[in-house]
Amino acid sequence: MMLKPHFLAIAAACLLLGAPLAGPARAAPPGDACTACHPDLSKTLPQKHKAVRGNGMASCTPCHATGQSGEAETNGFSTRLHLTHVPPAVKGDCAACHRIVPGKSFGLIGQPFSWGAPKPADLKLLKEEFASWANSDFTDHLHAKASVDCAGCHGKGLPTSDSTVENDRCLACHGPIEKLAGKTRNVEFPKRNPHSSHLGDDIACTTCHHAHAASVVYCADCHRLWKMSIPGAAK
Repeated sequence: MMLKPHFLAIAAACLLLGAPLAGPARAAPPGDACTACHPDLSKTLPQKHKAVRGNGMASCTPCHATGQSGEAETNGFSTRLHLTHVPPAVKGDCAACHRIVPGKSFGLIGQPFSWGAPKPADLKLLKEEFASWANSDFTDHLHAKASVDCAGCHGKGLPTSDSTVENDRCLACHGPIEKLAGKTRNVEFPKRNPHSSHLGDDIACTTCHHAHAASVVYCADCHRLWKMSIPGAAK
């Protein structure tokens, strides 16, 4: 299942292929999240990247989405930028690119939009879960490697301590449930199918699939002799 911890684009078009932008060249606004560290973004683009007019975040977003739609989908732009702007790749934290006012806003430097108003405790949680998404052995990092950022699972708003992901969100990418059950069908033991069990469709995907912690095989709580594995389990 897909728990596709909500990380919307940091900044810079430096790492993905894109189409040339139409219209006049645009200068980066004062305090642009990208140009504070990359004065000339053209020098950071991959060799095969097509020509980009202008400089700064405004030169990227006409082609690359920043996750504001909150759709259950992959976002290679956001994912790759985040993965290349976290330790140990670079030194720094979220504030290097994000405009953060605790309890009021969480956006990008030089951009007007905000994804929420996280309190200090929420920001601490975001940093912890983002670190897990970027580097762990859990389901969150499996999604990161598949170009799924936080918005892919959590939608538009920033996740909080009581956030969860409903089955419909998971099945938007991994479903329908009949198709998923077909993938996990056990030919030798047909009844040992975690996605077609006696518990029906009401059991939450997150009962087994934990995004920011080790996933578990819930079936094994009762069926202790069954040998079943799950992605994102503890190693």
